[in-house]
Amino acid sequence: MNTVQKNDKLQIGLMILSNALPPVGFYLYYRFRKVFPKKARTALINAILGIPIGIIGGYILQTYILN
Repeated sequence: MNTVQKNDKLQIGLMILSNALPPVGFYLYYRFRKVFPKKARTALINAILGIPIGIIGGYILQTYILN
């Protein structure tokens, strides 16, 4: 049980990846949801937060930087 608690934290690289690419975060959620619930929840939250960040970033890039 102790090893499960040690490994139940999402690595920083996977957090950044799941935020930048939300489908990766959703995949990590489904992969870890039963064995590591905290790790899965963190990946899901980062994926959900990555969607509006990407939309807003794309709008700003298209409207103000590329034109």
